[in-house]
Amino acid sequence: MAETASRDVIPLRTATKAWFLISLQTFGGPAGQIAVMQRTLVEEKRWIGQQRFLHALNYCMLLPGPEAQQLAIYVGWLLNGRRGGIIAGTLFVLPGMLALLALSAIYVAFGDTTLIIAIFAGLAPAVVAIVAQAVVRVGKRALHHEPPSARGSRTVLGIGLFAWAIPIVAVAVFTGLGSTLTTQGLFFSGAAVVTFGGAYAVLAFVAQRAVEVYGWLSAQDMVRGLALAESTPGPLIMVVQFVAFLGAYAHPGNLDPWVAGVLGALLTTWVTFVPCFLFILLGAPYVERLRHNRAISTALTGITAAVVGVIANLALYFALHTLFATSQLHQAGPLHLTLPNLDSFRPVAAAITAIAFALIFALRWPMPRVLAICAGLGAAAALVGLPLA
Repeated sequence: MAETASRDVIPLRTATKAWFLISLQTFGGPAGQIAVMQRTLVEEKRWIGQQRFLHALNYCMLLPGPEAQQLAIYVGWLLNGRRGGIIAGTLFVLPGMLALLALSAIYVAFGDTTLIIAIFAGLAPAVVAIVAQAVVRVGKRALHHEPPSARGSRTVLGIGLFAWAIPIVAVAVFTGLGSTLTTQGLFFSGAAVVTFGGAYAVLAFVAQRAVEVYGWLSAQDMVRGLALAESTPGPLIMVVQFVAFLGAYAHPGNLDPWVAGVLGALLTTWVTFVPCFLFILLGAPYVERLRHNRAISTALTGITAAVVGVIANLALYFALHTLFATSQLHQAGPLHLTLPNLDSFRPVAAAITAIAFALIFALRWPMPRVLAICAGLGAAAALVGLPLA
């Protein structure tokens, strides 16, 4: 079905600019990313109502894959149809993909990303404040949409499956069925559809297979890759790009190692995120229709409380790992509680966090300015030798 500019809730160029600015602020995992969209789309621009935003989020929470990126696709679709969803979802991961691709290459070439990590380390305290704001605002509290049709669903399904599969078929033809690139394409395609529970739930499985079964990288490499992914914008699951880069570089077959590394990273990013577009563009029209079914809508709305709890839990997790270098799991029967080791307190991170809270809550500075200030403070602390880790 053709889409015209008259069906846009807001001009596509205006929306694209907004999604680009949002993409530069997607630090802090899903909690921080949801916070950015909540603040920008619901509170500042008022392009979508709070309940409509939460309805979309409720659906995305039920899907495998990165819920924040799926939420971006959903809202982009609401505002500008399929092309809006594709633009929003692509821009959401693009800065993180490019940043992590560059950091992967630097890591392979030099083995040292200390200064870059220090710059990004300054952003983590800002994210703590941003996520705290999201918990407060989401806890307190009608657009057009394309109607579902069998023909539209078949079109989306056909194009989505073709786009998902064609790069894997291409690398299988040119590099062989047993090549590292083909193995990565198939492995990460499978991982993309079983990532229920968020990135942390699937990363243990990915790490075990990548390190112990395929030998793509070492356990130490995996830990460092996770640190890089946590410090760059975009979904945390983007760490699979780092895994693929190192794996393809170490096992390039007949290709140049650098070419293999880049191809592995790009292929893995593709098969990881294309399913997200498929899930949303295929399901969103039906989910929107369910908004008018009182029983089902009420059931979905019941997820909202859990969503707030999830954001609060992620905010606590992120704050814990930002302000303390190490933590310890305590168990008492069915209860599991992670508490920080007080002797691993990070005073520099705490100071930057306090500044971020003041800038956001007291002075109400715009988020890009807060992130820039905190990144600068992190870099300055590293340059004068203050401990960030």
